[in-house]
Amino acid sequence: MTGREGFSAANQEGRRPAGMGAWLLLGFVLIVGAVVGAGAGYGLARGAWDIPDAVATRLPAPVAAWLPQAARPMPPELKGYAFELLDPESKAGEATLRVRLLDARVGKPVADALVYARRLDMAPDGMPTMTGKLEPEASPGPGIHAFRAGLTMEGRWRLSLAAKVPGETGTVHDQLVLRAVE
Repeated sequence: MTGREGFSAANQEGRRPAGMGAWLLLGFVLIVGAVVGAGAGYGLARGAWDIPDAVATRLPAPVAAWLPQAARPMPPELKGYAFELLDPESKAGEATLRVRLLDARVGKPVADALVYARRLDMAPDGMPTMTGKLEPEASPGPGIHAFRAGLTMEGRWRLSLAAKVPGETGTVHDQLVLRAVE
């Protein structure tokens, strides 16, 4: 009996030929693996997940180079700078977020710093891949920086900021949490 005859005989008896279940399971596993792999790659590329250094140092160099790099620590001379969110609550939807960079050593805002927003996401509520639009706006006053934000839903949002301070080497990094309300 050839393979084709065996398949036909098994079909006529109402049973699957041996191995058909294994092929279906293999196909299912491959599809799920591709979907999960694409999702993990998407999150890694967007910087939504950090890979611990203990893991990254054991990977081959080409793989480690593809992974997101952890943020470098701020130089000690920049630790005296901190961002302050002027409106810790905003309405969900389109909102204007106002921040200022403070020099904690003198207690005054830094008026001439170059501030830029890096990311707006819902990581405080456990959804780091839920991001919102973020665009700079004209400054409403000296030392105040504004950003147009798309807060698509209620909850806590993380605003990741960076700044270049004139006369200082390095970049100030900070993350602020705000609440979007109805």
